[in-house]
Amino acid sequence: MLGDILLITDNHRKAAEQIVSRLGKFQADKVVIAIGGESGAGKSELAHVISRRLKERGELAKVLHIDNYYKVSPTERTAWRKKHGVESIGLSEYDWDLINQNVAEFRQSKEAVLPCIDLLTDQEDKLITNFEGIKYLIVEGLYPLKVDADLKVFIDLTYHETKKAQFLRGKEPQNEYRRQVLEREHQVVQSLRPLADLIVTEDFEVVEA
Repeated sequence: MLGDILLITDNHRKAAEQIVSRLGKFQADKVVIAIGGESGAGKSELAHVISRRLKERGELAKVLHIDNYYKVSPTERTAWRKKHGVESIGLSEYDWDLINQNVAEFRQSKEAVLPCIDLLTDQEDKLITNFEGIKYLIVEGLYPLKVDADLKVFIDLTYHETKKAQFLRGKEPQNEYRRQVLEREHQVVQSLRPLADLIVTEDFEVVEA
C-alpha cells in the first residue's frame, strides 16, 4: 500500500534472519511466503526486512499486500460493514479470485496488474509489475495463510498486545467501533493459525508450528 508507515525494529530483523535461513530448503524457481497475523503485529515490517535480506544475497522478492484486495473501497468500507454487521468482517471481504490470479501470474513469471491502495488519498490505483526474474513472493496481511503458499508464517501477537503499534501507525481511528472490528478480525485470524508452518513468538523467535 502506498503511504503505509513501517515501524521496523531489531525484533523484525531478528525474525527475518531466522526465516531467511530456512529458505534454503526450497529448490523451486518460485517460492510463495505467506505472513499472517493481527493488526499491528508487524506483518508489513517483517515482509519488508525479509525482502531486503534476500536482495542482499542476490535473490529478488516482491511483497503483495492483501489489504489492497478488499472488494469495497476504503472510503465506503466502514459504512458497508456497519450496514452488514460485524459478522460480515473477514475472508469474504477480499477478492480471492484476483489474489489467486496474481499469485499464479507470479509462479508463471508473467506481467501482472495488481491493485494498490494509496493510503494518503484512499484512491484505488493499479500497479503493473513483471514477475520475470523474481524468485520470492511475500504475501502479507490478516488472512494470507489461506493462500496456496510454500511457507506459511504466523505472527503470534494479538491486537491487545499491539495497541502501541496500531496507535503509532494511525491508519484508522481508535474508537469503540474499531475495537469491535479488531475483535472480529482477531477471531478470523486466529482460526487460520493452525495452517502455519512457522510461528513468530511474542519475543520474535521463529519456531516450528
